[in-house]
Amino acid sequence: MPKNITIFTTNTCAYCGMVKKWLGAKGYEYEEVNLDSSPDRQKEALELSGALTVPVTVVTKQDDSREVVVGYNLAKLAPAVS
Repeated sequence: MPKNITIFTTNTCAYCGMVKKWLGAKGYEYEEVNLDSSPDRQKEALELSGALTVPVTVVTKQDDSREVVVGYNLAKLAPAVS
């Protein structure tokens, strides 16, 4: 189980909702950082992902290593959270 999951989202991002729905269906809890209401955290999302797109899902493992998944990419997200 991951220690922590953070998703950077925006109000207009359809894929953000899909990632949140998928994680919820799997029973994972996550912290959502909405960049529309927290624009001060955009730099953090960019530094983590190297991308200006959302969703950016940051999975922090038990050993504090991080895996960053950009977009709705279940091929990367599923193994990252397992």
